[in-house]
Amino acid sequence: MEWSIQDIARRAGTTSRTLRHYGELGLLEPSRVGINGYRYYGQDELVRLQRILLLRRLGLSLPAIAEVLAGQQETAAALRTHLELLEQERERIGRQIAAVRTTLDKTTRGVQLMPEEVLDGFDHTQYEQEVTERWGREAYVNGDRWWRSLTDEEKRDFKECQEAISRDFVAAFESGKTAEDDEVRDIARRHCEWLSGPVPVSRSYVIGLGELYVADPRFTALYDQHAEGAAVFIRDALKVYAERHLTD
Repeated sequence: MEWSIQDIARRAGTTSRTLRHYGELGLLEPSRVGINGYRYYGQDELVRLQRILLLRRLGLSLPAIAEVLAGQQETAAALRTHLELLEQERERIGRQIAAVRTTLDKTTRGVQLMPEEVLDGFDHTQYEQEVTERWGREAYVNGDRWWRSLTDEEKRDFKECQEAISRDFVAAFESGKTAEDDEVRDIARRHCEWLSGPVPVSRSYVIGLGELYVADPRFTALYDQHAEGAAVFIRDALKVYAERHLTD
């Protein structure tokens, strides 16, 4: 049995364009191409697409996924690894759900809340070592202190601001604008202002962070999930803005 590219794209929650892009990269070749040029996918391709989507969800870039798929020829072993990672994520989300239920129940009944119950599964200090290694202990301490000082509403606004900036970057990229365009530079300015909340930003900091958006597969996946190449576009936009408007 086989399915058309439109059917597979719809069921996977993606687009035909993305599947064709995967084919161009050698990640997902169709089982056959009809005389009308339509692409069709069979069971083996379905399994491979599932692995690609799982790896994308884990934050890997497309080049990294290609390396993983090339190095893991044994499908069953690879799927067992994916399953283990998904079960770990399910366990973390389950803890968060239980924490929210406990909070709702106890606040409704007027019962004293305990931090270990309310915050189970929400530990943001998991990134402490990474931040310290990249930017120094002071950067982590200052950022952590700043974050803890915010109210819940301020934290929500901070996240919503970042999401709006990301959407605008992707929209500008998809519309064909370049890093030199005034509109794109304005988005980069907003991004730098957003960054200046937890830490003061300099030219070298912003340029280095832009490089990280491309080098770190977690950032790349975050931006490229909407449009392939968006992370590189954002890096270039930040570099242009930083070189023209920031100092070290």
